[in-house]
Amino acid sequence: MASLPQDTIDDIRETFNEFDLDHNGHITSSELGSIFQALGESVPGYKLREMIAEVDTDKNGTVEFNEFIEMYCKVSSKGVFGQWTSLVTRREGIKVQGGTTEASAEGTTHTSSDAEQLAFKDWINSQLREDADCRQYLPIEAANLFERLKDGIIFCKMINLSAPKTIDERAINKGRLNAFLIQENNLLVINSAQAIGCSVVNVHAEDIIKGKQHLILGLLWQIIRIGLFANITLQANPNIAALLEDGESIEDLLKLSPEELLLRWVNYHLRKSGSNKRINNFSGDIKDSEAYAILLNQISPQEFGVDRPERTMQIGDSTKRADLILKNADKIGCRKFVTAKDIVGGNSKLNLAFVANLFNHFPTLDPNDIEEDVEYEPYEESREEKTYRNWMNSLGVNPFVYHLYNDLSNGLVLFQLYEDIRKGTVNWDKVNKAPFKLATGGNMKKIENCNYAVQLGKIKNSYSLVGIGGEDIYNGTPTLVLALIWQMLRDYTTRMLASLTKQDGSKITDGAIVDWVNNKLNSCNKRTRIANFKDPTISTSLAVIDLVDSIKPGSVDYSLVTEGHSDEDKELNAQYAISMSRKIGAKTYALPEDLVEVKPKMVLTVFACLMTRGLQPN
Repeated sequence: MASLPQDTIDDIRETFNEFDLDHNGHITSSELGSIFQALGESVPGYKLREMIAEVDTDKNGTVEFNEFIEMYCKVSSKGVFGQWTSLVTRREGIKVQGGTTEASAEGTTHTSSDAEQLAFKDWINSQLREDADCRQYLPIEAANLFERLKDGIIFCKMINLSAPKTIDERAINKGRLNAFLIQENNLLVINSAQAIGCSVVNVHAEDIIKGKQHLILGLLWQIIRIGLFANITLQANPNIAALLEDGESIEDLLKLSPEELLLRWVNYHLRKSGSNKRINNFSGDIKDSEAYAILLNQISPQEFGVDRPERTMQIGDSTKRADLILKNADKIGCRKFVTAKDIVGGNSKLNLAFVANLFNHFPTLDPNDIEEDVEYEPYEESREEKTYRNWMNSLGVNPFVYHLYNDLSNGLVLFQLYEDIRKGTVNWDKVNKAPFKLATGGNMKKIENCNYAVQLGKIKNSYSLVGIGGEDIYNGTPTLVLALIWQMLRDYTTRMLASLTKQDGSKITDGAIVDWVNNKLNSCNKRTRIANFKDPTISTSLAVIDLVDSIKPGSVDYSLVTEGHSDEDKELNAQYAISMSRKIGAKTYALPEDLVEVKPKMVLTVFACLMTRGLQPN
């Protein structure tokens, strides 16, 4: 590592971790600008891309911490960002996709990795091989991956694998599909992916149809990652408490991202083996295969015959060593995501996926390793909390929100949401930036941010925040945090309406939405009406289904709809209603249960999103 004082390196690492969007040990070009800004520098996007090409010596398409240190030293030694020579080169195994999407208005080049195509198509093949609807598509080859994804059916299936029951299968267009039906499927894909927390800000149905590789791979990775991480939580596996370190509480463990938990999990097994080996990332630290050799031996049942680490490490050639790792992974049914080249090359994304899959099959966490005095109330995320997290993440907030209360405690995500709701709301000169070091009053700076966030809600956006202060946000007081976030989501939803009705978002009342819904239903000769968002008849979802068919006549198959007399019928109607809303283009985050239970807040968002869709030209 470059020669910098240790305290400087520590500061840089803290900032690096704060701005690591996915908490996966590396940053991408989209994260570089933020991290340099936090370190007091500003650099144009094209220069950032040139710098990546110069320092990305392991050719894995990302910037690891050591590479960033090199970059920082060059910048720091010049004092300013001088004239950087363009060193952008074609890297082996990378296809360069030119384009000017909304995400890259400057005309940047995007890369889609052959390794990712290979990994993702293998994962799809293994996960969908028993699905009758997918037989005509499988097996997918890397060469035809994007073609097979075009009609949206595979995407719908993958979303349901990662987040079961997100999409009602009855809403998916199947069989012989024309361009119109394919477009509908991909609208369903985009809006459903958004609802489970995928950032789809710059991804549209047309991008899937046109086979835009960088966007498709990015969306596919987000969907796969959500599924891989779903059970890497204390809620899903209480034995994760065995990963606590000395002096930590369960609350500390709840603050860790899935990537951080997986790093601890690997090191837990390395320590249990008696080895001194430890890893800090899924790139450089796993290239020699030693950690994998030990991990596989530790977690595998003896009857599978996995080789002892000593045998693996006797192999001198690193690629052949990695090959043996994969043969051993195959013995336990876990040869997924990586090739030997990905291990030796330190592809952090694919190695992260490989390790997550190992954890999901063989966590092998010993409850006897949990300290006897460790007590905690089992944490279960509520539907409301999960919906809010998914909304935030779908907007691409940085960092990714894994734990609602902890990840909002420094105010930075709240400021990003305010800017999404109403551009120019935040005076960034008043915002304390990361890192928040204890020695320099980091906690007080977080509280100052939270105070400012509450102030913006009250003064700029006219939210009702009586009795809510910055310390409540910092401390993660559930009812008060939820009160703020709900008003932000409502504001976000009605602002979209405001752009179509030429009104200020705060003036769009519940009554105005109810009136529009009833007028639309009446004009299309539908028999349903709603009195308000607490109307018990909403539990049948018939009003939502009728409204969908009013907005897009003929879209609903009424042979699939019941009167909703039984609980089961209500649930089926609600699933169909939510999926059909998304299929016609409504960007709703609500869940079927919100309709069945008539949750007024989420019911409001469903009808507001449908109103937004209804006011848009087809």
